[in-house]
Amino acid sequence: MAHQTSDPKSNPISNSKADNGSFWFDSLDEPPAIAPSQALPSEVDVAIVGAGYTGLWTAYYLIEKDPSLNIAVFEANTVGFGASGRNGGWCMGLAWGIDAMLESESKRDAGVRLLRAMQDTVDEVGRISQREGIECHFTKGGTLEVAITPFHVHAMQEHITHLHALGFSEDDYRWLPPEEAKHRIGMSPNHGASYTPHCAVIHPARLVKGLGRVVRAKGVKIYEGTPVTEIAPGYVETDRGRVSARKIIRATEGYTDSIKGQERQMLPLYSMMVATEPLPDHVWDEIGLAERETFGDSRRITIYGQKTDDGRLAFGGRAGYYFGSKRRGVIPPDDPMVARVEENLRSLFPVLQDYQVTHGWGGLMGVPRHWRPSVAFDPVTGIGHAGGYTGEGVAASNLAGRILSDLVLERQSELTDLAWVNDVPGRWEPEPLRWLGVKAIQYFGDKADRIEMETGKPSKFWGKLFGTALG
Repeated sequence: MAHQTSDPKSNPISNSKADNGSFWFDSLDEPPAIAPSQALPSEVDVAIVGAGYTGLWTAYYLIEKDPSLNIAVFEANTVGFGASGRNGGWCMGLAWGIDAMLESESKRDAGVRLLRAMQDTVDEVGRISQREGIECHFTKGGTLEVAITPFHVHAMQEHITHLHALGFSEDDYRWLPPEEAKHRIGMSPNHGASYTPHCAVIHPARLVKGLGRVVRAKGVKIYEGTPVTEIAPGYVETDRGRVSARKIIRATEGYTDSIKGQERQMLPLYSMMVATEPLPDHVWDEIGLAERETFGDSRRITIYGQKTDDGRLAFGGRAGYYFGSKRRGVIPPDDPMVARVEENLRSLFPVLQDYQVTHGWGGLMGVPRHWRPSVAFDPVTGIGHAGGYTGEGVAASNLAGRILSDLVLERQSELTDLAWVNDVPGRWEPEPLRWLGVKAIQYFGDKADRIEMETGKPSKFWGKLFGTALG
C-alpha cells in the first residue's frame, strides 16, 4: 500500500454540473444534482440569493420566526455547491477580526461580546442539527493550534493570558505543554499547543444539504440552476426572468461579483484540500485526534485539518488568487496547488508515507476589503447582505443568519447590537492593484514562514511586511 502521491483517477471530476469535486460531495448518500426547474414566482416577501450556509440559515430563522413569510432562495447551481459544500469542516467559535478587537482598548468589550456569541453559536449549530435530524457528523472535540517553532510558544501563551484577563477561563482556553500536545496531535514540529473546546467538526456537505431539506419542508422554495444577474430595490433579475421581492438578501460570498453592480465587493480567494484513504487504528494512534479535534498551526499562511467520521485525514491550506477575480467552479485533483497541500500534509505527518491521498479539490471563498465578516440590512431599499468570513464561515454564517433574520423583521435584539452589524467594507482596488496586493501578502507570508522554520527565529523584516500588507 505504498502510494506516496495521489492518483487523479481515484477522484474523477464528474460530468454533472452539480459536482463540486470535493470528498464531501463524493461521500453524500446520494449524488449531488440540480433540482428540476420549476416556474418562478412573480412575487415573494423575501428573496435570498445564494443557497449556501448564509442564505439557508437566514431562511431557516426567518421562517421559524414568521411562518407566514413567502421566501424564495435562488441558487446558480445546487445547494452547497460553493464554499459551504467543500470547506474544511470546522464549526469554530471564532472569526476573522475578533482577535484584533480584543487587542484594541476601545473595541475590547464589543470583541468579548462577539467572541462569546461565536462560542455559543457552535452549540447552536449542534442543537439545530440534532433537532432537525441533520446527520452532519457534528462532534465537538475542540481545536488545537500547534506552535511550530519555540519562539511561537511565548506569544501563544501570552495570548491565552490576555484572554483569561478578559474573563475567559481555563475551560475556554489553555496551553498544552509539548508532551501533552504531542499526545493530542502527533505532527512535527510540535512545541506545544493552545487548546479551546469551542470548535466542532462537521461534514460540511451533509450540513448544507440537510439545511436545504429542512427549509424546503418548512415551506421555503429553493430555485436551483437559477443564477441571479442583478439585484435592485423591489426585484431580483435571474437568467429565467424577474421576481418582485419586498426584501432581498445577498448571500453570495466569493461569487458576489457575478451580479451586476456588485463587482469588487468580495475577493475570491482559493483554498485547496486533500483527503486520505481511511487510516487504520495504529496510524491514528500516532496521529492522535482521539476526540476528533481540529488542528492548525502558528504559521501565517493558514492550514487546517480534521479526522473525518470514516477515519480519513482531511487537510487544507490557503492557495491564492487569480487575476481579475477569475472564478473556477471546480479545481481538479491534479492541480499543482492541490499537490502542494498534499506535500505539506505528508511533511507534517511522515506516518502517512505509505497511505494514499484519494481526493483533492479546491474552491473559492469571499474576502472583504476589511478582512472580517459583516451583516447589513437597509430598511429603505429592502436590501441586505452577510458574508466575508474569509474561510471561517461554518459557525459565523449561522450567527449572521440569526442577525439578518432580526434585521429583516425589524426586531431589535442582543444580536443586532453585535459589532458585525453595518460594518460594511469598501470595495477592493481595481486590477492590477488587487492582484499585486494579494500576491504581495502571500509572498511575504510564505517568505516569513519559511525563514522562521529554517532558522527558528522570528522573521522581523518579512513578518512586518506581511502585517503591513494585510492591514
